[in-house]
Amino acid sequence: MNGVTIGQAAAFVGVTVKTVRHYHKLGLVKEPERDGSGYRRYGSAELLRLVQARTLAAAGVPLAEIGSLLDAGPAPFAAALADVERRLTERIEELITRRDTLRRLADGDRALLPDRAVALLERLSGLGFSADEVAAAREGWVLARALVPEGFDDYLTHVEHALDDTRFVALIKRGAEAAAWEPDDPRIAELATAIADHFLANPAQLRIVTGLQARTETAARYELIALHGEERGSAAARGVTLVEAKLRAAGIHIPGPGAR
Repeated sequence: MNGVTIGQAAAFVGVTVKTVRHYHKLGLVKEPERDGSGYRRYGSAELLRLVQARTLAAAGVPLAEIGSLLDAGPAPFAAALADVERRLTERIEELITRRDTLRRLADGDRALLPDRAVALLERLSGLGFSADEVAAAREGWVLARALVPEGFDDYLTHVEHALDDTRFVALIKRGAEAAAWEPDDPRIAELATAIADHFLANPAQLRIVTGLQARTETAARYELIALHGEERGSAAARGVTLVEAKLRAAGIHIPGPGAR
């Protein structure tokens, strides 16, 4: 007997008969001639080619590129392998990034916010903000990061510093309470004045309001962030509008209708 059958060849090489036939179809391995009994017999040359094709495929080389690799000289072969390695490395890095994202998703906030923001959310809880208020801050920050990514790190820095100010914290807590008031409650105007005055007296904290201004479609992006989660006409929305109006009256640039 000269050579082995396709089944034996597949077993020796460690692939399936279907894979051997697929390699034949792609032209990676030449199909041997039939012997006098009508069987195709695989000799050492065909087995070697099968092993080479299987090894390259297992290494991640696309099947469409294996034929030219096997037929290339030493220098082109080495260059082609280096290119395949580069692409595999990029793919590995992409998969690692996806894996890390999945792990962050399991950790909740960390999937959509940087560690600094997560630490600030935890700090808000420690300062006595309710779970709903912290959740609202989380959603607003996720939106802010997406709409104005270039200003988000500076925004976090301003918030970090502002949370050291007990007066600022007290005003923000009062603002959260005001969400439950009636829109025409006179306390809303009083609170808006107090918040605006505090910002004007503390320019660093004022950047929390003025810092998240995108380079394009400024007004639309700003409004989406500033009024996120607030129904138009609600007490909270009225409070935001009054604070903005008082800041504008003091000469502070706050995006509004018609702004770009």
